[in-house]
Amino acid sequence: MVYLGLAGLLISGSACDVLEHEPQAEVSEDMAISNLKGAQAALAGMYDQLQSGEYYGRNFQIMSDVSSDQAQSIGSWDFYREMDTYLLDKGNIENGNLWTRAYRAVNIANNILDQVPKLTEVTEDQKNSILGQAYFVRALAYFDLTRMYGGVPGVVGTLGVPIVTTPSRKVDASIFPSRATLQASYDHVESDLLKSLELLPEAHASDVLTRSQAVKSTSRALLSRFYLYVNKPERVIEFANQVIANPRYMLVSNFPNIYASKFTSESVFELNFNNADPSGIRTWYFPSTLGGRGDIAAHTGFYEKATADPKDIRGTMFGYNPGPKVYYPTKYQKAGNIDNIHIIRIAEVYLNRAEARAKTGDIPGALSDLNMVRSRAGATPITNLSGSQAVLEAIWNERNLELAFEGHSFFDLVRTGQALKSLVAVSRTNGPPVTLQDRNRQVFPIPTFDIDANPNLVQNEAYK
Repeated sequence: MVYLGLAGLLISGSACDVLEHEPQAEVSEDMAISNLKGAQAALAGMYDQLQSGEYYGRNFQIMSDVSSDQAQSIGSWDFYREMDTYLLDKGNIENGNLWTRAYRAVNIANNILDQVPKLTEVTEDQKNSILGQAYFVRALAYFDLTRMYGGVPGVVGTLGVPIVTTPSRKVDASIFPSRATLQASYDHVESDLLKSLELLPEAHASDVLTRSQAVKSTSRALLSRFYLYVNKPERVIEFANQVIANPRYMLVSNFPNIYASKFTSESVFELNFNNADPSGIRTWYFPSTLGGRGDIAAHTGFYEKATADPKDIRGTMFGYNPGPKVYYPTKYQKAGNIDNIHIIRIAEVYLNRAEARAKTGDIPGALSDLNMVRSRAGATPITNLSGSQAVLEAIWNERNLELAFEGHSFFDLVRTGQALKSLVAVSRTNGPPVTLQDRNRQVFPIPTFDIDANPNLVQNEAYK
């Protein structure tokens, strides 16, 4: 594996533009965005970064879930085991892969934002749609980078990540950016999301495009998640209300159909995979007898929690691997690894609003949202709770069940202040129980290759 640090990424993309999009291809960066076709190719290349197995095609979800009490590393891939056992090293390959891939998405977005406004044979509506999508993807990438490598305001961390907003076209001080403050990093995410909301259309030409490329509701939904992290519940409610009011987005009555089908009404933002461009997450969970490698499995404790209510259909979405005697999730089970990846579902938006309502004292509203999600899964509604803290804990527990193996678990534990309390003596199949003891390991390390290349970067405290 050859790494390209942030400085190298900026230079390699400086003349950038993107060739015709090809399935599974890395982004090519030697064709200028000189017309609508070039701009559309650049957009395809930008979304392709999200689809990479190094990002949302597999890595982001596994990194979060093995760092929590949902998933565990049981195979030979040491890089996920380091995360699972809280012995993560700054030279970890998968950690470096994600950092690099997210900044590649940022780099392409920056080039789109720089060059598309100059096009003369593109309508204003077309420009706005393209630019809005670039702002959205840049916001998503910086949000992911900030919560992974920076932390959460008021919980952990003071430094965010390097914020690069313009293409670099020569070797100078601009290619060695320092880290912004944590607050400045979150402020930038907010600014990009609000700008994307201003520019994006309400819908694209087809339902599939509307769910697989950003539109206004995509930004609104991510804003409802974002404002949970910065503790602005009124804003969470504002944007969640707008998404929930849109009849395009509805809870799917039969939970497994969310994953068995593609682009259902559940989907707010979903990455599309097919035989020519497969995802990789199924391979890592499914055992070798079913064509996978079986390196990652559910924690037995989480499996027991998920199956405790026999009425809850979510507890049926597990398989059993008799070799290592572990359970694994079956959300991703399509032959050929063609499962789509859900980045935002309407169920999450309901739970975002439920949490925000509980924080603002609207207990009936919070329970209503919570029970919408529980009832869809067949679970018994919760009606006997009073007090915001008890309701919040019920909502957090529901997020853990509903959004399992979708990349939320570790970040939810950190942002809600539960990580150091919950990740204690977590049992593992192929090793002793583990505990997250160092509060500074609630963030991941800046990869070694960028620390070595950039004298202006400061490493996170736990990894110095």
